Amino acid sequence: MRILDKYILKEFVSPFLFGVCAFTAVFIGTGTLYRIANLINQYGAGAWAIFRVLILAMPSIIVVTFPMSVLLGSLMAFGRLSSSSELIVMRSGGQNFIRLAMPIFIAAFFISIVATGFNEYVVPKANNAYNTIINEEIKHNAAPTTQDHIIIKNIKGSDISSLMYARQYDAKNKELKDITVQEFENDVLMRVEKADRADWNGSKWVMHEGIIYDVSEKEDASRSMKFTNQYLPIIQTPKKINASQKKPDEMTIRELREQIKVLDDNAVNTNKMKVELYNRFALPLASLVCAIVGAPLGMQKQRGSSSIGFGISVIVIFIYYSIMTLGNALGNGGKMPPYLAAFLPDIICGIAGVILVYRKSR
Repeated sequence: MRILDKYILKEFVSPFLFGVCAFTAVFIGTGTLYRIANLINQYGAGAWAIFRVLILAMPSIIVVTFPMSVLLGSLMAFGRLSSSSELIVMRSGGQNFIRLAMPIFIAAFFISIVATGFNEYVVPKANNAYNTIINEEIKHNAAPTTQDHIIIKNIKGSDISSLMYARQYDAKNKELKDITVQEFENDVLMRVEKADRADWNGSKWVMHEGIIYDVSEKEDASRSMKFTNQYLPIIQTPKKINASQKKPDEMTIRELREQIKVLDDNAVNTNKMKVELYNRFALPLASLVCAIVGAPLGMQKQRGSSSIGFGISVIVIFIYYSIMTLGNALGNGGKMPPYLAAFLPDIICGIAGVILVYRKSR
């Protein structure tokens, strides 16, 4: 790495780290602390539970601040170099803008990769633990009496042995309604069982008045068999069914894909989950997009570049997240394909950034 690249990266890293801390503090102060105060007032949450809730809330916040911090870092880095006329000296030495910005673009690319991994392996587990503490320790299992779209899977080794979908779960009557069960052998679908309802007999779940379809590829013709009573291949007790259901933000990408497939097979609207799935890639990509936008904006000749750079970053962030909110709303409502809804702010801001980079490189 050349001395000039190290120098530019040094100018970028400090405001980037400052941005992560500052934006995280803003999000915690404006949202998380308010929710924590409500938990204390309504449920009398203890200090240890509140401390863990606060820590577990941070990963989902930090991953959102990465694009903002990259934008701030690139703006501040090139803003300072521009205000001290160092960019003029660098370009007089034959360095074009794209070459000067390349260290920040590469750093932003790696930040996007790290954010994708962080969003996949850390955030879902933290969100799951966060909700578990709130529901079980603070609210003391204040679970709803009914719950829609229940999905339970049994794993044997690394493969799924069975996958159950129920359109509704009635916790009060301990009853599952409109059930579909898929049974696998060596990760290959072998049988599908359907029943209108299943109830808990004290030790097992029993389906009533259903039908079994043999979909084995080894059979030349499909076979079906009706049954009066049939045990469900799940081991979850009624108390554990609610706890076993994850929200989209608690799932990994693989779990989201599996859930979307099951719900699609049962004609359930999955637009919201698909938007969430594509956001797992679109939000980390925003770090690279923000670097492409921020670097040329930071080259404006100005005094007081720190305050102006921070102000510009706030405006760009507002525009980006406004587009993201609009796109997600349109995607959730089915007015726009989910993949386009998720990547809409990256596309729009990316095009604007490429235009700015082109103009500055001329």
